[in-house]
Amino acid sequence: MSDPTRGSDRGGRRAKRFLTPSQKYEIFLQLVRAEVTMAEAAEAWKVDRTTILRIRTVAKQGALDALAASRPGVKAAQRDAELDAARADAARLGEAVKEMAVKLMLVEGKGGWG
Repeated sequence: MSDPTRGSDRGGRRAKRFLTPSQKYEIFLQLVRAEVTMAEAAEAWKVDRTTILRIRTVAKQGALDALAASRPGVKAAQRDAELDAARADAARLGEAVKEMAVKLMLVEGKGGWG
């Protein structure tokens, strides 16, 4: 969790620590489960308390956005539109192939009868 070689910057402040998305998610889960307070999490992960607050805020907003986007039927309707477009394209291409086959038969037919 911590890097013992990490010191402080020139101003005497704690050196900046970058957390991976997995680490941020683990911190968020610890907060949600009430396993740690924000101050305890900040101390354990060697980050500033505002970092913990930001992780909690971003995770909450991300969850709310994802839940809002997961309304029933929204994705199904989008997939149906894509499927309909693909079917229409396939039908158009099928008709073009039929026309080309007929033209090819006519051209070969003229050459063979003439």
